[in-house]
Amino acid sequence: MKTTADKLKKQKMQRYTRKDFERDFPTDDACLEWLKDYLYPNGIFCQTCERLTKHHKMASRKSYSCDYCGHHVHPTADTIYHKSSTPLRQWFLAIYIMASTRCGISAKQLERELGVTYKTAWRMFKQIRSMLTDENAAPLSGKVEVDETYVGGKPRHKDSKNMRGRGYKKNKSCVVGAVERGGRVVTLVTENAQGRVLMPFIRENVREESHIFTDEWPAYWAVRYNGFYHSTVQHAKKIYVRGDAHTNSVEGFWMLVKSGIRGVYHGVSPKYLQTYLNEYSFRYNRRNDVTPMFRSFLTQVQKATSD
Repeated sequence: MKTTADKLKKQKMQRYTRKDFERDFPTDDACLEWLKDYLYPNGIFCQTCERLTKHHKMASRKSYSCDYCGHHVHPTADTIYHKSSTPLRQWFLAIYIMASTRCGISAKQLERELGVTYKTAWRMFKQIRSMLTDENAAPLSGKVEVDETYVGGKPRHKDSKNMRGRGYKKNKSCVVGAVERGGRVVTLVTENAQGRVLMPFIRENVREESHIFTDEWPAYWAVRYNGFYHSTVQHAKKIYVRGDAHTNSVEGFWMLVKSGIRGVYHGVSPKYLQTYLNEYSFRYNRRNDVTPMFRSFLTQVQKATSD
């Protein structure tokens, strides 16, 4: 049972509205200024002068020039904005729109919101999503739920009503996920749900001696022999909770992913499915943050390109 102190510790995410965005990023120059301040929080180090120097914004270019030697610094270099003919503020607005929804937004909707072509909207949509990864995050630990599922379209034949579960995978992509209770989620698109595929995923993303909860799928039998505690629930017998053993957290995440893909995108190509999962994972992993989701998206996009 949660105490009053525990409830006080949990804070809600700060609101960040369209009005806030218009105030903070009214022009391309304001966006470039944010980018410059993010990359050079202590000031710009001039490679020619070999010291921190004052720089001024160039009127006709996306760059800053040293006041002493004239050396140019381009904040958009090596980012998704580099050499893009799309205004920088349009990029920031696209990030805001994508961050402002819980279940995602389609490229077609982004096209309507930004007033750009569908080709441009799709390119922005894909590049922003490709940055939403947590590659350097620590492994999951404690109580971790692991489950696999299939994402994709339904087979069109008369026996489709009788096909459910792991056998119901024609035209679908297999994905595996691990959720730390009260913490993060990690997902991966895999070729199948066999032990030789699932166990490397678990070993890579879950700390040893963690307590792993799964269903009775035979591929998980090797979990206890790889340095983990292991508890199962028998879904085939309609047993979904057995004491502390359940996979409700990871299954709740799958429900969020599938309802979003079905309701917003209607279908996702296997080629890009991992990037969609990364976006859903990114939101899920920051569900308890105080920082507005837009700020998290914006800094992550820049951090990923800088790395």
